[in-house]
Amino acid sequence: QVQLAESGGGSVQSGGSLRLSCAVPGYTYNNYYMGWFRRAPGKEREGVAVFYSLTGPAYYADSVKGRFTISRDNAKNALYLQMNSLNPEDTAMYYCAAVGEGCSGIDCLKSGRFTYWGRGTQVTVSS
Repeated sequence: QVQLAESGGGSVQSGGSLRLSCAVPGYTYNNYYMGWFRRAPGKEREGVAVFYSLTGPAYYADSVKGRFTISRDNAKNALYLQMNSLNPEDTAMYYCAAVGEGCSGIDCLKSGRFTYWGRGTQVTVSS
């Protein structure tokens, strides 16, 4: 069983920034879609950002475009989500995911069909 591990969540004020990290086992890193999702209290899970691990482009939810950036560090087998200009609507549990199943591009973002998931890291933004 592959276990992803998120870190970097916390509490910030509106307008602040956080950088989430996800440790990804090496063998799942190449040639698969990877991404970040979130679930706010009382809401359905939402795709935040996804990309194909070796080539671009990245796909973002409209609500985070221009504020969030997904990236990776191949040497560290790590996935990142840089979050800037945070607002209270960004408050959620954030999950990283790897190995998209039968999806590509924006469909991976919308469907959330990924094989491996982390347990999540909480992000709380206060006004």
